Amino acid sequence: MRRTGSIPGRLGSGLVVAGLIMMLDQGTKLWADTALGLYRPVALLPILNLTLSYNEGAAFGLLQDQGGWQRWLFALLALAVSGYIGYWLSRLGPGMRWHAAGLSAILGGAIGNLIDRLIYGHVIDFVDIHYGAWHYPAFNVADSAITIGVALLIVGMWREVEG
Repeated sequence: MRRTGSIPGRLGSGLVVAGLIMMLDQGTKLWADTALGLYRPVALLPILNLTLSYNEGAAFGLLQDQGGWQRWLFALLALAVSGYIGYWLSRLGPGMRWHAAGLSAILGGAIGNLIDRLIYGHVIDFVDIHYGAWHYPAFNVADSAITIGVALLIVGMWREVEG
């Protein structure tokens, strides 16, 4: 029985998961921003560094050097996508756990990076995977959550088609 004024089950659970991801993301970014020197790698493994960097663009530095207007574009986009994900979560049926987990992870990551854009004007990245001179673009917990969330959504959709 649903109580009046309560948040529907999937949306409520999704918001809790998203909130936990967002807090983990913001906590690790705060740590990285205070403990690491900008662009000064700290080697953890032969293929993994912690390297503080600031990204004013989107994924892979897209629109990085555009003078600042992109901050507001990406912030508005993140707000719109977050609102839609909240709506989508509220409409999920009982057997859509993969979808709910994926959407919750994407929502937590989107909000984590949105907070950075609104407060700092850039996203704080610090995970640096590399091999020799090649470096994958630096990323953070929010980026990882979004990637994992998309993978979970794909699995959920695949299971839905199969099942």
